[in-house]
Amino acid sequence: MTLVEKILAAHSNRETVSPGELINVRVDLILANDITAPLAIKEFRRLGIDRVFDPEKVVMVPDHFVPNKDIPSAEQAKMMREFALEQGLVYFEVGEMGIEHVILPEKGLVLPGDVVIGADSHTCTYGALGAFATGMGSTDIASAMATGDIWMKVPPTIRFIYQGKPGKWVSGKDLILYTIGDIGLDGALYSAMEFTGEAVDALSMDSRFTMANMAVEAGAKAGIFRVDERTLDYVKSRAQRPYTVYEPDDDAQYARTIEYDVSTIEPQVAFPHQPSNTRPISKAGEIKIDQAVIGSCTNGRIEDLIIAAEVLKGRKVNRRVRCIIIPGSQAVYLEALHRGLIQTFIEAGAVVSTPTCGPCLGGYMGILAAGERCVSTTNRNFVGRMGSTESEVYLASPAMAAASAILGRLASPEEVAG
Repeated sequence: MTLVEKILAAHSNRETVSPGELINVRVDLILANDITAPLAIKEFRRLGIDRVFDPEKVVMVPDHFVPNKDIPSAEQAKMMREFALEQGLVYFEVGEMGIEHVILPEKGLVLPGDVVIGADSHTCTYGALGAFATGMGSTDIASAMATGDIWMKVPPTIRFIYQGKPGKWVSGKDLILYTIGDIGLDGALYSAMEFTGEAVDALSMDSRFTMANMAVEAGAKAGIFRVDERTLDYVKSRAQRPYTVYEPDDDAQYARTIEYDVSTIEPQVAFPHQPSNTRPISKAGEIKIDQAVIGSCTNGRIEDLIIAAEVLKGRKVNRRVRCIIIPGSQAVYLEALHRGLIQTFIEAGAVVSTPTCGPCLGGYMGILAAGERCVSTTNRNFVGRMGSTESEVYLASPAMAAASAILGRLASPEEVAG
């Protein structure tokens, strides 16, 4: 069996599972946020059940419109807050919260070998820890909150092998953008993407979270990494319960195996209006920008801010560009403060926000007007994703977003920082 099949078999009390089988799976963690939780709560109430199956395994995080931007968002957050407190769920209020997919690993709530479901498509982020994690609809979440189980079809696994040594400014964001550009938006439809190879082994945990996060942009059910010493170093200080490390069998059957030589991959940019519409920066042309966003559940971790600061330090954001930097959690914000990154950002002319999803989904903190262009470290650039349907979003790494903010156009970090 593959890594995903091993985890699903263990969680369905079966010796083996194979792609296409329909199974009932025990979950270790259930997640919802201030947009998706209200619907899940309403559906849970309709079931006529008084209590969730296990309050320690249900997590609610207000992150999309929090701090509340208007009355409707305040009402949504209030409904979630009251339900979480009534049920005794794991809940993070604004002063300790962050973007859900940043804080759950950070706080040791997701561990290797887990099955995690979330009412958010980017729940697949946790595959970086060797967990099977996937997004589901709010009604599925309501059912799981009541029973602790989910019903699903076992996905096939596509193995991606990354060989070689990447260039200086090539990160996990560039590798996943390149991959999505290669296989397309449906290239891994209802499949698990298993990331492996020497280049992946050398990636930091932050870059792995980025790659797993964007697996869904290729249509994947999950993105997953094998657990290695780097993973264990990350979880050992955070884990507050036992966990199991699973390994794929040597004779595991993969739907496909795709190999890449990362030494040939340049920094990538996804042009509007699809994450698969990628080009190397050398082929980007002269694209002026109005805004740069550095943050989100894709690239709002400390490594991302360190890289952005390396490019911005001692330089100035172009006077016609708004540069918005959003740490992924309060812990990331505090670490950035201790490292002097916040000072670097402000001196460069950027604005630093409290942790929030904010502009990624067109929520707030950076909505685009008609005709405006934004280079962003977020994960989607569909029509109207960040504001006006007549605006454009270009997806890139923190290094490229910072370089572009300085030069006022899509730019390679090499142009700015060598």
